[in-house]
Amino acid sequence: MTAEDVEPGTVRPGGRTARVRTAVLRAAGDTLAEQGLAGLDLAEIARRAGVGRTTVYRRWGTVTGLVADLLTDMAEQSLPRTETGSLLGDLQANARLVRRTLADARQGALFKAVIAAATGEPRTAEALRRFYEIRVAEWAPCVQQAVDRGELPADTDSHEVIRAVSAPLYYRLLTGGDPPDETAADRAAEAAAAAARAGVFVRTRQRRPAR
Repeated sequence: MTAEDVEPGTVRPGGRTARVRTAVLRAAGDTLAEQGLAGLDLAEIARRAGVGRTTVYRRWGTVTGLVADLLTDMAEQSLPRTETGSLLGDLQANARLVRRTLADARQGALFKAVIAAATGEPRTAEALRRFYEIRVAEWAPCVQQAVDRGELPADTDSHEVIRAVSAPLYYRLLTGGDPPDETAADRAAEAAAAAARAGVFVRTRQRRPAR
């Protein structure tokens, strides 16, 4: 692979380059939270991060390239899963982590801005999909462990259970006046656990077409 083959914002640097990336992504996140995607300008991000604009243009290329790298970094920096030994305890830990993120003034605003941008920009949408794919994969083993303990039916789709925990919290973020509280987080975890125990998330085999 040559330098020309590398998509801007996808190289994982070290040393001074890593410090530049950290400063630029921090500035981009702050700007997104304050002004939304419309406020992102690479030259302004460079000024805010205290780095040369040429560095920013060469490394990220476009605003969407910068947002994609920001989402990748957020996924990588997110806290690892908590294992409590029970399905409900694990799902509550997941729900409370999601709630804390969305209730945070900076993070909540940032996610609103990115989700809005993803509705009309394919590369941002793909970066957002990858972000959630990473986070769901981090927590899915909790559900598989519950299957192994006999808490859930065999062949339960662990990824769908985790998605069911956070979905109502994001809905509240995007449609409600206030961010989700801990009661909402616990309710989302309890609902997902009850549905999983009832077999709602068991994978269904495709039916063969009638002959």
